Amino acid sequence: MSSAFDPFALSEFARYYGFHYDIIDSEELVEDVLMEMERGLRGSPSSLPMIPAYINPVSRISSQKTVVALDAGGTNLRSALVKFDENGKAEILDSRKAPMPGTRGRLDTEAFFDEIACLTAPLIEAAGDKIDGIGFCFSFNMEITKEADGILRAFSKEVDAPELLGKAIGAELMEALGRKKLSAPPRIVLLNDTVATLLSGLSEMPAQAGPILGFILGTGFNTAYPEVCIPKIGFDDPINPQVVVCESGNYAHRYMGSLDREFDSHTQSPGAYTLEKAASGAYIGPLTFHILRRAVKDGIFSFNKSEEFLSWPSLQSKELNEFLHEPLSGRGPIGELFGKDDLGAIKSFVYLSSIVSERGALLSAAVLAAAVEKATAAYDPLAPVRIAVEGSTYMLYKGMRKALESCLHVMLNRNMPRPFVIAPVEQASLLGAAVAALSRPYEQA
Repeated sequence: MSSAFDPFALSEFARYYGFHYDIIDSEELVEDVLMEMERGLRGSPSSLPMIPAYINPVSRISSQKTVVALDAGGTNLRSALVKFDENGKAEILDSRKAPMPGTRGRLDTEAFFDEIACLTAPLIEAAGDKIDGIGFCFSFNMEITKEADGILRAFSKEVDAPELLGKAIGAELMEALGRKKLSAPPRIVLLNDTVATLLSGLSEMPAQAGPILGFILGTGFNTAYPEVCIPKIGFDDPINPQVVVCESGNYAHRYMGSLDREFDSHTQSPGAYTLEKAASGAYIGPLTFHILRRAVKDGIFSFNKSEEFLSWPSLQSKELNEFLHEPLSGRGPIGELFGKDDLGAIKSFVYLSSIVSERGALLSAAVLAAAVEKATAAYDPLAPVRIAVEGSTYMLYKGMRKALESCLHVMLNRNMPRPFVIAPVEQASLLGAAVAALSRPYEQA
């Protein structure tokens, strides 16, 4: 028997299990994040490691510069020859794509970097062997050095190149380019996708505006911003800030309910990536599924095929999102669960899903608001803080973008107007790598 839609009972269910967004004090939440950021910057125990990127972002991109940008982070390796015009806007002159080295069989170190050099060589040759820099967005687990190189710590399981562990990515690629007798700049700048997103905004968003942040809300979750003081590495420069990667998906917020903890205990990383598990595309669908199953088991709502739903082993974010966008279509695995007399159950399903996504948006906005507070104390209406965004969850998940931006507006304008601009950037990894190629060496900043 299908149940009637009762928003009050559904909301009380959400409060009882501790996942309703209205139990969160947003002002205290931002303060919590700020304190955790400070601990991370000092090197004290913190769920936010605050990792220095050793990149001092240029305030204005020099015109008529030509660079090579590389992007490795999934099944493909991309390269591009990029030229910056007189206004600092990037133009991709040529681009290439190939399977990520190591995804078609095991490679040793030399073979791995020779494949990257082969993809890069035509671009360097097209520029007449005269390029102004190489930026490499390498989105695998690596430790960034003061020389803006990256020491590889781990690959995902798709890449089979175990010899690379502990190797310096930039230095190895420089040697591979040398084997091809190619002229290259003195260094290759390594960065991850969050830093690349931040830097891409320097090219794609107005140059006269204020400081810029990078925000990723896709399969994963992360934030990067310019920081003037990092005590744990002795960095203190109010004029030339350095990019810091917060690793904000790991933020251990205090608003986990009992169903959150149950869900967390069955993930591959219990106790870690607390915020990511509440908001990112990798987790929000499975978390919502866990919550909906509990609501059905508790008799909060039911429908004709409730038992079939309870027997499902999993539900992914993409499937849930497709249903939420068209809940009355009857299409897809979720739509097929409901009959003509299940309208109340459909409403309940969507209602609870919305509470989960609204909470994810609120938590995400708090991390962003704290990063804005750290990036600038200014309230200049002519120089808004710029937030460059990349990620399918932000762009496509039902209600996420609107809720996140609304929460962020309230948080940043609570006491007085703090202007900001938030916008997605296309090809953020490539464009950010291109901008990174022109960044100044850390020790010379």
